[in-house]
Amino acid sequence: MSDDRPCLTRAWRETRGELHGWLRHRLDGDTEADDLLQEVFLRALRQGDAFCSLDNPRAWLFQVARNALTDRLRARRPLGELGDDLAAAESETPAPVDLLSQCLPRALGELAAADRLAIELCDIGGLPQQALAERLGISLSGAKSRLQRARQRLRARLVEGCQVCFDEDGQVAGFVPRPPLE
Repeated sequence: MSDDRPCLTRAWRETRGELHGWLRHRLDGDTEADDLLQEVFLRALRQGDAFCSLDNPRAWLFQVARNALTDRLRARRPLGELGDDLAAAESETPAPVDLLSQCLPRALGELAAADRLAIELCDIGGLPQQALAERLGISLSGAKSRLQRARQRLRARLVEGCQVCFDEDGQVAGFVPRPPLE
């Protein structure tokens, strides 16, 4: 080891044996512990002069060792097969709220153009509300309010137009589909 960073040399000399024992205790022998110990040392070297400015080099070395150990153990874990319950979930009938999207095109078509634009840009298109504000030439709070009101009107159109009924928990229990506007 070169002595161009005496702080690293000193910290490594003082901590290496303890780190090796800690890693050996958690792994399957000296070889794996040696490999991880070398990895920790290389990460310390890559820190360069920043290593010398650490308040507690020992704690830093142990944290790096813990992270390297965690990565190693995760990589070791075999991937299991998916359970039958996941396959069954794919064949189940979608929840009524998921099917409600059938009513969305018609309900959107029944909204005022400004409401439709806000919902299509932000909620469907993923445009940030700040970008909506800039596009409309209004403040961010104005855009947020406009979008909020548009969502409320869309919800009202969906509930009324598709005759949405709710269960006792307030979840969509069913609705009557309507064909889209021509």
